[in-house]
Amino acid sequence: MILSGKEIQKHIGKEIMIEPFDARRVNPNSYNLSLHRELLVYEDNTLDMKKPNATRLIEIPESGLLLEPNRLYLGRTNEFTKTDGYIPMLEGRSSVGRLGMFIHVTAGFGDVGFAGYWTLEIFCVQPIIIYPDVEICQIYYHTIDGEYEPYCSGKYQNNSGIQPSLLYRDFEKKAE
Repeated sequence: MILSGKEIQKHIGKEIMIEPFDARRVNPNSYNLSLHRELLVYEDNTLDMKKPNATRLIEIPESGLLLEPNRLYLGRTNEFTKTDGYIPMLEGRSSVGRLGMFIHVTAGFGDVGFAGYWTLEIFCVQPIIIYPDVEICQIYYHTIDGEYEPYCSGKYQNNSGIQPSLLYRDFEKKAE
């Protein structure tokens, strides 16, 4: 079951943390998160799953930044979220999607217990100018049924910024 916006508000500061929190961003069954002013782009056209891939930091000026189609940009939310007892999910806002911009390629599903900033996998189908601090996506929460182990020691837990892929660590574990 998905929590209503009113239910999300009831759990703020308890099982759900969104910092900073602004009650004006609560929707009927979600909360709008905003885009941080920094992006990462991979430097090479060919990426390798078995190694760290070099990235370059780009700052989004107040006047906007033109994103190119067919290029992956990694961004993050301004908001730090933490969830206990609920499964956090991330989706793009329909207004953003209607401009041909995707905010996650595949990683919109969070684990119960996740704490951190959300890394956004931004991709656009045509050139688009973006701006810092725009409400770009929405987080919503599912209840969980049955016993569970909370996510607490994963690769991306308690991150402090944009997280490029750390998939190469899975290969390092296999080699041990």
